[in-house]
Amino acid sequence: MKLANVKLILAREVRDQLRDRRTLFVIAVLPILLYPLLGMSLFQMSQFMHVRPARVLVVGGRDLGISPALIEEGRFAASLFSHPKEAERLKPFFPPTDNRLLKKGATAGLPSSAGRNSRKNTAGQASSGTQTPEIRLFQRTDKEESDQWDEARSLVQAGAYEAALYFPADFSVRLEEFRKSLARRSEARAAGEAVDEAFSPDVPQPKISYNGGNEKSLIASVRLTEVLRRWTQRIGDENLKASGLSARTARPFTVDTDDVAGRKSREGVKWSSILPVLLLLWALTGAFYPAVDLCAGEKERGTLETLLSSPAGRGEIVLGKLLTIMLFSIITAVLNLVSVGATGWIVLSRLPGFGLPPPVALVSLAIALLPMAALFSALCLALAALARSTREGQYYLMPLLLLTMPLVVLPMSPGVELNLGNSLIPVTGVALILRSMLAGEYWQALQFAPVVAAVTLVVCLVSIRWAVDQFNRESVLFRESERFDVGLWLRHLLRDRRPTPTVGAAVCCCVLILLIKFYLGSIFDVPKFFGVFARTFIITQIAVFIVPALLLTFLLTSSPRQTLLLKWPSWFAIPAAALLAVTLHPAAKLLQLLVQRLYPISENLRPSLEQIQGLINQSDFWSLVLLIAVVPAVCEELACRGFILSGFRHLGHKWRAIVYSALLFGLAHGILQQSLLASLIGVVIAYLAVQSGSILPGMVFHAVHNTLALANTRVAPEVFVQWPIAKSFATPDDGGGCMFTWPVVVGGTLVGLLLLSLFARIPCPKSPEESLEEAIERGQHADKPLEAEKAACGLAADR
Repeated sequence: MKLANVKLILAREVRDQLRDRRTLFVIAVLPILLYPLLGMSLFQMSQFMHVRPARVLVVGGRDLGISPALIEEGRFAASLFSHPKEAERLKPFFPPTDNRLLKKGATAGLPSSAGRNSRKNTAGQASSGTQTPEIRLFQRTDKEESDQWDEARSLVQAGAYEAALYFPADFSVRLEEFRKSLARRSEARAAGEAVDEAFSPDVPQPKISYNGGNEKSLIASVRLTEVLRRWTQRIGDENLKASGLSARTARPFTVDTDDVAGRKSREGVKWSSILPVLLLLWALTGAFYPAVDLCAGEKERGTLETLLSSPAGRGEIVLGKLLTIMLFSIITAVLNLVSVGATGWIVLSRLPGFGLPPPVALVSLAIALLPMAALFSALCLALAALARSTREGQYYLMPLLLLTMPLVVLPMSPGVELNLGNSLIPVTGVALILRSMLAGEYWQALQFAPVVAAVTLVVCLVSIRWAVDQFNRESVLFRESERFDVGLWLRHLLRDRRPTPTVGAAVCCCVLILLIKFYLGSIFDVPKFFGVFARTFIITQIAVFIVPALLLTFLLTSSPRQTLLLKWPSWFAIPAAALLAVTLHPAAKLLQLLVQRLYPISENLRPSLEQIQGLINQSDFWSLVLLIAVVPAVCEELACRGFILSGFRHLGHKWRAIVYSALLFGLAHGILQQSLLASLIGVVIAYLAVQSGSILPGMVFHAVHNTLALANTRVAPEVFVQWPIAKSFATPDDGGGCMFTWPVVVGGTLVGLLLLSLFARIPCPKSPEESLEEAIERGQHADKPLEAEKAACGLAADR
């Protein structure tokens, strides 16, 4: 790779982008103008936004005659709110109690339902003015108490009120009797008389009605509940006084809080959940549109062919374009960050607790922007290479955002902390590091910074490699637009069948497996009996793996035997696969423990797993071997290492097919911890299938591996008591079974690697695409000495 060619391509692409005034406006001018204008617009709009008080229908609460008062001057008492102005957020309405008004047909005090029978809403009049005749239903002389409560609930349901507060007719009388009984008890105790402590007059309970389907009604119910809680507390204080006790009897102490965080730390917390997410989103969107223009735009302008025919290599072209996209991604993110920071600081500086983020955190934002811009630029470049036009390229933005948003938004959740497990998640680890730096937790961020940096570097390299591979495929770069017809496509699939499935057919099988797995998982409940568990497990295995694999095999391929790798391998493969499963079992057990420590099982999922484990422990061992070892070994291998692996072999590289089929094998397991371990085991099984050319070694490895895992759970601690020598090889595990000692793990792993090296010597069959890729690579390697010799000859001639 020549650095001079990369510089020329970089200068060319930057110059082309700077010639486009629309690009300059979107990257440089729009961020500077957008956020100040947005802040001004929000400020102007806030002047027209007024919070309308929630309407609360109070039945039987106008004249309670209880101290302290709940209602003062037609409103809820301001002393019952944390701030006096909050009393304006709840507006009580009372039914009229004057029968003479009702006889004359006049109404007062209640609003009508919004829009019902085209009547005007007069909710602003609390105790006078025009009102609906519906209020007559609230007269205690006309209706029973249950009917009044039902009518109040119906008005809340109809939307006439946000909430209703109902007091029984004798509430104040019964409460006063309760207080008098307390006073009499206090006097009796003072006089030394016997007191019946068990007897106490019952006080009827008030009721609150609200509409859970209305957000404003929910908020009104929360506020009203808090008001009644404080009112009840005040009444309790009065009752203590009536009993001759101090109010401090019920609350002898209060808790003082002390915030040890400094002002800068408190201000940084506010920004810690905002800036990382915005920075990553800006880096992504800033990289996408230049990438589409540099790839799909050049295809439309017809300049890509000229660039590809230049002396620059494909890798140099990709690197030059990648650096250009990174440059514009960084500029976009920085300008947006500065603009929103300045606007937010000016607007939010009036609010308590907001200020500028710590300077160290700003430096960390700049450092984290570089790898994130490289990652998103490589992904956008690879996707843009697929697009035939800029319009098609715009369609790829939404899938990319949908895949990236969960990784970006996940750190915003308060329950997600920066630990070793979360730091291994791409993008999420970077966001968590930035959140910790902005919050002032520098030591915690530095602890996991090397892990996050390593993961980010690996993902960046993989993304860049994918982008280079896209540019090396002319079938990808120069795809022509075609009209899609479902009928013709189906006839083509059924008529022009190949011996093995295509990559698209393999992807279709993967999607079918995941969809069927999802829907069946939501249908079946956790079994309570082993028979139900066995039946459910077998049905799931057949429906999820066997049915899609066999159906697509007979529909889309002409050779089921070649597709499913149904041939007898060499005599060495099957016993070596069984021995390999035995030697790798200690390492697999250790990996299982590490995964569970990194990502502990959810407490919500633990009871279901314990119930299933109880059914397994109570069942016959050989029945479990047949169910959990043999059945999955047949069903899952036919799908994952049969149809899917054969389809992915047409990608042109066997390791891509191995990794992709292993990832699908892991995703097919519903539990995260099990999926991670299954993906690693799937790589080994797929490698055996590729090297041997048969599915049988993978089945044997799968069955032996599951059998050993099942047998491990049956190892009781008493075994180590009866056989002390066993402690040299394994130790009892707290979660059941045994853990192997380090010499056993290391020795078994070395023997396993030796067996894998023996499989590597087997000449494996190749797909046509793999043979073509190897020929292209051999040709490229053969051209390099010739180029070096020509360069040396040219240099000698110059001298």
